[in-house]
Amino acid sequence: MVAWATRPYFARMTDPSTPRRSRVRPSAAAVLAAGLAATTSACAPAPSPPAAVLDHLTPDSIRSEVVARGVAYHYLWSERGPWAIHLLEADLGRCELVLDVGLPADAKNDGAGFGTVTAIVADHGRDVVAAVNGDFFTAEGRPVGSEASEYGVRGGSGASLVVTGTASIEIERTRALGGVGRIETSDRVAADVAGSGDSRRGPRVVGGLPHLLEDGVRVGDLEVEARPSFAAARHPRTAVGFDGMRGWFVAVDGRREGYSAGMTLPELTDLLEALGVTDALNLDGGGSTAMVVDGRLVNRPSDPTGERAVVNALLLLDDPEACRFSPQRSEP
Repeated sequence: MVAWATRPYFARMTDPSTPRRSRVRPSAAAVLAAGLAATTSACAPAPSPPAAVLDHLTPDSIRSEVVARGVAYHYLWSERGPWAIHLLEADLGRCELVLDVGLPADAKNDGAGFGTVTAIVADHGRDVVAAVNGDFFTAEGRPVGSEASEYGVRGGSGASLVVTGTASIEIERTRALGGVGRIETSDRVAADVAGSGDSRRGPRVVGGLPHLLEDGVRVGDLEVEARPSFAAARHPRTAVGFDGMRGWFVAVDGRREGYSAGMTLPELTDLLEALGVTDALNLDGGGSTAMVVDGRLVNRPSDPTGERAVVNALLLLDDPEACRFSPQRSEP
């Protein structure tokens, strides 16, 4: 388990979306040293991304900060893509770090509605450390795949899913703290939510597609042959991945010439593999891609109008009360 800095919140940094270009690309070791030296915490430097990621991307710029105990945010810019990449790393072995699903205010009342990730975070009312946009959605403002939150169950079926919570949904594969699987009908989600007896501690589900990694193995051809314009073309991307007790939120900016081109799904999966992720799910991307860290939008959405309204968000909470429900996890 990584030794994290213990300071709860790190000092604000300058805009992480502005790359520092370099005529000479440094080695991974030099980038690692620069990332550590750039931090100014009085307690300890922020952890750097895994060395395999630095070797894979050979970034020209890297910035890291501690957001909360067990949580670090990394910004990397690489001229190779060019790519602007935002990584949120969470030690889910800590009992106070909990994954949740956030909804727009309107959706809480009538089951449909839109809101930006920034607005969903602000409205959630609990200690949200970070968030990314969630599932693809219909024109009416409903998720395409199954969704379970404290407000109940919405959406369709058949999509790959992230599953979290104290209850166990009957799917092909489950994880105690978070995982990726498949649910054939939303009725199975509804039954498990009802069986949990606690809307706040019940299972959490957010849909996405396609399933990218399962037990460290790529899932098929990542839909490259079936949907080349979606999977084999570069777009802004959002994904979530797990490696045991380690969770990753990933956002890749795109459609910004000279700054960030976006990634194909194989390129996104390359990045996840370099992170050490064994189970991963692609979430909605394109103009929907958004990452909020400590209350601020850290990426550059591709829509000319700015951050796009979506139907749900995957949240990381810092909730000490959750330790009462997770005795098998480490205390804060």
